[in-house]
Amino acid sequence: MNKLLRILKHRWFDERDTKRALKPDVVQRLRQRVAASERAHSGEIRLCVEAGLPLSYLWRGLTARDRAVTMFGKLRVWDTEHNNGVLIYLLLAERRIEIVADRGISAKVAQSEWDAICRRMEDAFKADRFQAGAVTAIGEITALLARHFPPLGENPNELPDGPVVL
Repeated sequence: MNKLLRILKHRWFDERDTKRALKPDVVQRLRQRVAASERAHSGEIRLCVEAGLPLSYLWRGLTARDRAVTMFGKLRVWDTEHNNGVLIYLLLAERRIEIVADRGISAKVAQSEWDAICRRMEDAFKADRFQAGAVTAIGEITALLARHFPPLGENPNELPDGPVVL
């Protein structure tokens, strides 16, 4: 029965919910925030927002974390010169946030730090403060990346800055 309820919940959420949470002006501000962030370090940040998990994930009982790891690969966040890409994945149906970091940054930042950023974002989202929560998280990730991966000479933008809305 829990599987059926979860499927119904995820099917209930759609792109209208995503657009309500992230209006076009918010998407633009987040794009600008990521671009500004990436001038302070050599890492790359991607933001991915999804209303609900695909049916294939729900049927197999997969989690938001499973989807985040998949999107990390599909969006090629792993494909940076210093292995320091970070994906922020938001799943609206479950109000879950997952951060997936490439091996270069994961070797320097404990999982507990990523988890703490996720929990603060979730708290903001529960209060319907999507933009504030995302901006704060980007700021915290910026600080981590700047500490461990300062910009070195030419700092190419290796991945798009805009949020991916599925």
